[in-house]
Amino acid sequence: MAASLFKRTKGPLAEGKGPLTAWLAAVGLGLILASAAPAVHPLYITVTEIKHNPKDKILEISCKVFTNDLETVLEKLAKAKVDLSSEKDKAANDRLIDEYIEKHLRLKVDGKPAGLHYVGSEKEADGTWCYFQVNDVPAVKRIDAVNDLLYESFSQQINIMHVTVGGERKSTRLDCPEANASFQF
Repeated sequence: MAASLFKRTKGPLAEGKGPLTAWLAAVGLGLILASAAPAVHPLYITVTEIKHNPKDKILEISCKVFTNDLETVLEKLAKAKVDLSSEKDKAANDRLIDEYIEKHLRLKVDGKPAGLHYVGSEKEADGTWCYFQVNDVPAVKRIDAVNDLLYESFSQQINIMHVTVGGERKSTRLDCPEANASFQF
């Protein structure tokens, strides 16, 4: 009974013609085309972990970056195509990663510049882990960081940092263009 109240028996809409039908068809086509478009991840995030290892007197540093974003910035540096999954290009890619991250992640430990030493990298799903260490760090009271990873390519970049010293973990979020962080222990 209720369905018959809303049923049109005369006019263009009763025959499936008219502005409402055309509008619904356009919306449906738009949804189909939008779902067929290639997926682009909406977030630009890196995560940097810094851990003090008092036994070995080093800072252990790992940076996780979306692989496609890292390839984008490395291609600008190399002025050539970069494929981080290519085993034959591993040595060249490692040199690029080292050069790029050392330029865009700078540390001071207790007020003294700390040189990063590249350890290696590994791909994991859609991310790449990049590993570094800082030698001769027997104790840490303060770490100052300048972290502008990927800022030159992605204005929506977010860099998350976690620093652990003496079992105490501190974290911060840096939204582009903010690049400076300090951690007191």
